[in-house]
Amino acid sequence: MTVRRLRTALASVSLLLVPSLVAGCGALPGGSDGDRAPVTVMTWAPSGTDATNRPGMPAMAQAYARYVNAAGGIDGHELRVLTCNERNDPAHAADCARRAVKANAVAVVGSYSQHGREFMAPLEAAAIPYLGGYGIAAEEFTSFMSYPVNGGQATLLAGNGRQLARDCAGTALVRPDTTTGDDFADLLDSGLATGRRARAADIRAPESATAYAGAAEQARGRAGDGGCVTAVLGDRTETFFDSYRRVPADGRTIRVSSVLGSVGQSLIDRTGGKNGPFEGAYFTGWYPPASDPAWQPMREVIEKYAFGDDDIDPADPGAQTTWIAYTALSSVIESLRTDKITAGSLTNALDHGAEVDTGGLTPPLRWRYEDMLGTPGFPRIVNGDVTFQVVRKGRLVAQRKGFVNVADFLGGPSR
Repeated sequence: MTVRRLRTALASVSLLLVPSLVAGCGALPGGSDGDRAPVTVMTWAPSGTDATNRPGMPAMAQAYARYVNAAGGIDGHELRVLTCNERNDPAHAADCARRAVKANAVAVVGSYSQHGREFMAPLEAAAIPYLGGYGIAAEEFTSFMSYPVNGGQATLLAGNGRQLARDCAGTALVRPDTTTGDDFADLLDSGLATGRRARAADIRAPESATAYAGAAEQARGRAGDGGCVTAVLGDRTETFFDSYRRVPADGRTIRVSSVLGSVGQSLIDRTGGKNGPFEGAYFTGWYPPASDPAWQPMREVIEKYAFGDDDIDPADPGAQTTWIAYTALSSVIESLRTDKITAGSLTNALDHGAEVDTGGLTPPLRWRYEDMLGTPGFPRIVNGDVTFQVVRKGRLVAQRKGFVNVADFLGGPSR
């Protein structure tokens, strides 16, 4: 292709895109520089299971690939996205990782799995970076091959505790009776301690239950009048709050709360909006509210390149994390300016100062040793920020402007 024809092709593509896609975060990656080698990556998440499902994450990855490839790829590299359903199962998570290794993927990007031990071992053995995982598995914040874009469940729980500390006389936490869930109470307590609040009542519940009447009654009783009930059960949080609203109120005033990802705008809409049980509820998230203008580039990509895929909810933290992870991938690849991208070259760039601007969706991200918080249990966290949100008139909006850094509260008091 001649330079003249190349410029004409790229100009034609740019005319199809709305102006906001070619400025700031989400700007079109660089065009082709000749026959540069394709870049193969993988995104996995559970789908169709009885527990938490994140089908929007692989769908977002595929939409992102269509978006960059329509403009000539990432710095001239065609982006090839493989997807895998890890089914909330350790064996399938390991299988997904082995598939990534076999396919010579240079990274696993924007993925979700609770089974860090199973999926991280094959990636470590093959030296494949895990970039921008959802933040649910402990190994995402300990493995030398993991490069997180958020602070995971640790920052959400600590942040939720800090958010509730001001207004809750007592707090009850309903969380999954799993190994992952065992850390939740200590993290919530670390945030509650900022308001000199007592530790939360730790109420364990089955991760895949079809009703939570017993846990709901216990939570209301333990929170008490003027208290708060916060539930972090993934997809089953909706089921819990359905049981919770059926428990007699007995004249007590109790606020409900959760973290984004367990509850989102779609659930608030389905349960009555401003007339539903979540009006006035508190939520902690990693990123700005979905209404924030910083999300507009992602929304436009979904509209143009997702082909009406209902799996992608632009307000879902899973899809948002995948978008941010692929933004990071594009930024690092563009910084390399090379004809062939390898797992090793990506890792080297990440380890030695590649910086990612996400357009205000997170603070600038960088993964050098000195950028990591080094918090015991979560040494690889580079982003300790969260956002406080509240439901007003049926819409999730910012409770306070900007980010709240909770890095100092991640140690958690011993129970």
